[in-house]
Amino acid sequence: MLAFAARHGKACLVLGLLAGLGLPWLAGWLRPWLPQMITLLLFLTALRIGPGGAVQSLGTLQRSAGLLVLLQLAVPLGFVGLMAVLNVPWSPLIMAITLVLSAPSAAGTPNFTILLGHDPAPAMRLLILGTAILPLTVLPAFWLLPELGDANAVILAALRLVAVIIGAVGVAFAVRYWRWPSMRAETRTALDGATAIALAVIVVALMSAIRPALASDPLRLLGWLGAAFAVSFGLQIVTYLGMRATGNARDAAPVAIVAGNRNIALFLAALPPEITAPLLVFIGCYQFPMYLTPVLLGRLYGPASPH
Repeated sequence: MLAFAARHGKACLVLGLLAGLGLPWLAGWLRPWLPQMITLLLFLTALRIGPGGAVQSLGTLQRSAGLLVLLQLAVPLGFVGLMAVLNVPWSPLIMAITLVLSAPSAAGTPNFTILLGHDPAPAMRLLILGTAILPLTVLPAFWLLPELGDANAVILAALRLVAVIIGAVGVAFAVRYWRWPSMRAETRTALDGATAIALAVIVVALMSAIRPALASDPLRLLGWLGAAFAVSFGLQIVTYLGMRATGNARDAAPVAIVAGNRNIALFLAALPPEITAPLLVFIGCYQFPMYLTPVLLGRLYGPASPH
């Protein structure tokens, strides 16, 4: 069954989106379990990569830190500055985009990288490091925009997330070291299938606000959906082409996938409800480009580069 899910991983993502739309009661039931499901996803991904792949990828730590400063600090500050220059009024959509640009990688980016046939280790490295440095990179945006709420709450939530990631990855690496020092291809395929199923279940929980918005204001929902696709796919395309143009073709796909798929849901646990309530619909919309990345951007990313 897991091998079948691995072969049809992209279809699992689409089914998860459809279930999130068609089964609002299930979305509501699953939502309280999001932290546990994301922890399981991190464990499965780290188990597949193994400590060998992660340690090998840590050799580019300095370069990864530079990329993350660009993605999580320079890009959101540039967006805020552009909005100020254009005199664009503050709105829930501008706030949502600012938070997306400030957020670290989504937990599923290594899995999306696998589905697209590329090395997931760079995406995992950016996920861990990006979350670790979030307490530093998020401060300027919150200082410039007090409308975003309390930066201290975000820092505490980021530190909790760092602890969860370190715990899940540490346990997975220990299991891999003692149980599967040389993992067979069949086992790796089974893990791919398990992560595909986990991703499909997680997206159902993240879409609890979509069905009510569809019933009450479908045109507004369509606008938010278009904005979500523009932000996610736009960031991925620009980052991918920029990486290739600067001679970084090997890591272009995982870095671009991280750039366009961020963990905006982190802010749900960090900011007060009056700040996050208007964002719930956007977070639900944002799952569509995120989970459709392996389906719709396969031609852009193409096969893994040998160089």
